[in-house]
Amino acid sequence: MPRIERDLSRGKALPEVKWVRRLATVNEQRPLPRGTAARAVARCAVETARLLAQRSTHLPKEHVGTQLCFADGTSGRVFRETTVDRPLPEDPCLLLVGFRLRLLRGRWHALFLWECILNTPLFVGFPGFVSKLWLDRDERGRYRGVYEWDGPNGAHFYAGALWRVLDLACPRGAVHYRVIPGLRRDDVLDNPQLLDAVAPEEQAAEAWWRLVGRA
Repeated sequence: MPRIERDLSRGKALPEVKWVRRLATVNEQRPLPRGTAARAVARCAVETARLLAQRSTHLPKEHVGTQLCFADGTSGRVFRETTVDRPLPEDPCLLLVGFRLRLLRGRWHALFLWECILNTPLFVGFPGFVSKLWLDRDERGRYRGVYEWDGPNGAHFYAGALWRVLDLACPRGAVHYRVIPGLRRDDVLDNPQLLDAVAPEEQAAEAWWRLVGRA
């Protein structure tokens, strides 16, 4: 069980646990406080170093090249996949992150696709991480990450920390995420209709996060 889930189950009143509990209740989107995010990323980097030393991280090729299509009419190509050795998640959830970068064009875009693997220490060591599909920018300039996580609270916490990192390179209002509890990534890839009843309060046809198919 990820550390944040354990803290919640034990009723500890850690600041980050209070923050996660609020957001997980309503799927609200908000970055972590800067200090909390910095400490979380530092802990993640240490854990990532351990995982890399044990050769517990992998770059499978199965989904690379797959084009994922979304309800807003855009699509993105999977250009990398990252996984980590761990037991099957007890509380699986899907996490989708979308963002636009400032003035990234031409060769700088190609450089970003190559060098972003260096960002691995920013997520692999977070509690609950299972896998990530890295998507190239879509027709509107949005990059996406499609993650599987063990526990929605941990996914919210990671997304809030990532938001602070992305703020350094993204214009205001360009970072969004969505946590979808109870679903495995591969199940959604095989059957996107599983998302049909996820967010009745939203216009699903305009949802950037709502996967509708793959090519």
